Amino acid sequence: MPTKITAVFENPQDPTVFEAGHDDQVALAKKIPGVQRVESAKVWPKEDGSPTPAYRVLDLYFADYDAASRAVTTEEAGAFVGKLRELATGGVRLLFADVEEV
Repeated sequence: MPTKITAVFENPQDPTVFEAGHDDQVALAKKIPGVQRVESAKVWPKEDGSPTPAYRVLDLYFADYDAASRAVTTEEAGAFVGKLRELATGGVRLLFADVEEV
């Protein structure tokens, strides 16, 4: 079953700094061995304009759980996680999930 790793970024201390480094982070994600697709999305604020708990999500898709598990042990994944920690000044959650196509 396809698997994705999702990074859920909470609101960064400085969104401008986060956005300035986001393209580099996406480029590093695309270099991770076995990654088939990368999707990035910015979370809409609440209707009153206030921020939601999540700021952005980044999804990395793999053929299956084993491929995702192998990928996170690579040097390329280490570089990605380093950039992730640098940018995630508001916090980040990482999730492994089975992709269910309906």
